[in-house]
Amino acid sequence: MPVTPTYPGVYIEEIPSGVRTIVGVATSITAFIGRALRGPVNEPIRIQSFADFERVFGGLWIDSTMSYALQQYFLNGGTDALIVRIHNGASKATLSLPAGAGTLTLEASSEGEWGKYLQATVDYDTADPNDSNLFNLIIEEVDPVTKEIRAAETFRNISVDANASRFITKVLEQESALVRVQGTVPKARPDHTANPVTSSGGDDGAELTTTEYKGDEASKTGIYALEKADLFNLLCIPPFTRIVDVDSDTWSKALAYCKKRRAMLIVDPPLTWNAVSDATTGVDNLNLRDENAILYFPRIKMADPLRENCLEEFAPCGAVAGVYARTDAQRGVWKAPAGLEATLTGVQGLTVKLTDGENGQLNPLGVNCLRTFPITGNVVWGARTLEGADRLASEWKYIPVRRLALFIEESLYRGTQWVVFEPNDEPLWAQIRLNVGAFMHNLFRQGAFQGRTPREAYFVKCDKETTTQNDINLGIVNILVGFAPLKPAEFVIIKIQQMAGQIQT
Repeated sequence: MPVTPTYPGVYIEEIPSGVRTIVGVATSITAFIGRALRGPVNEPIRIQSFADFERVFGGLWIDSTMSYALQQYFLNGGTDALIVRIHNGASKATLSLPAGAGTLTLEASSEGEWGKYLQATVDYDTADPNDSNLFNLIIEEVDPVTKEIRAAETFRNISVDANASRFITKVLEQESALVRVQGTVPKARPDHTANPVTSSGGDDGAELTTTEYKGDEASKTGIYALEKADLFNLLCIPPFTRIVDVDSDTWSKALAYCKKRRAMLIVDPPLTWNAVSDATTGVDNLNLRDENAILYFPRIKMADPLRENCLEEFAPCGAVAGVYARTDAQRGVWKAPAGLEATLTGVQGLTVKLTDGENGQLNPLGVNCLRTFPITGNVVWGARTLEGADRLASEWKYIPVRRLALFIEESLYRGTQWVVFEPNDEPLWAQIRLNVGAFMHNLFRQGAFQGRTPREAYFVKCDKETTTQNDINLGIVNILVGFAPLKPAEFVIIKIQQMAGQIQT
């Protein structure tokens, strides 16, 4: 604030610079939706390793295509994932602890058969033996095969008194990963147990259908559970089961939601695509021609740890998303996630081995191929969106161009929130040009754009030409940002000419 001089002397005034740094958003947070052994339901949980997934959601499960996709994601370079667990009729196991004339009922913290293997023990060795409301509770999860204790939680000096600082309901809600109180707490503490009380019930439910995936936007379930997440850039929906593909209705809903959230949808090829002809004739039947959708063909073959490492077929979305994350970290979002560097780690084969000619049939249709090359191995060999078919002549033909645009849009959307309610005149416009220009110039320095100079690479315009007096009257400020994107070199053409020798005379 300006200083008001009231006495003779020297005054110091700090003047704000007007610089508000715009930070680029993350580019490869990948959302996965599907079935899991355990964990929160319809809640986007952020994890940063497969060990996190094992801890929260139970790890690999033969009935969960999502668990395999996630393993492949981290194996190929993924670092950040959002997990939305859904189920079809799964139920929670319960533990019934006698409590005088009543019963204290505990339930597993999440649905699933895993809760069948919980047990509880109660003792009265508390800090105040004279307090008849206090007790100690030990909850254990037993391995169903080895009978060893997989996890154990001990809660000391908890109370059935709702006014106590360690009321059992609150303590379990805040501290337990295994159980919660179901219903009301009886007035008497649970009876001392000589032997552990075992749980009953708990079921994984039926196989998923389109209903669970589509969910409900109002209640934020299924796909729309991601409304509770701040940001995601890629969406993977692995097949419903190993033999049932994602249906077209689910793909359509997912794509519409991705467009709303400025994210890309990675589409898996149907199980019935066993040849190039299946892909060439079937791609248009998907009805997913959009700049925010990406399709890869064929499926991948990997060892299945739950089937004695036999080779099994998997949808490629998880592995490809990992390649995206690795490429973003090493080169940037403006680099196509394809080429000899885009190797598919852990992939031991492809369901269809494509030739150059077959690749040439699919590429113009916007179908990205997975290829096998000598020495290099299995790689991603395509960088087009589903809007990238040649006949569509779309400006969003290439994946890196579209992803860079989404990155800039999201970064500027978040980085210009301070503009709202500021006086809409030249001083504000100058600040906008300064801050947005600094962000774009930083991308230019990193090699994100074409052009030798900033003028050739991008522009930022915000002045009386973009924002008219009528716009000002309506409370609108218009910011025009343009950039010259880098497009991948799909075709490298080498011309060889034989030089005619000089005729000896």
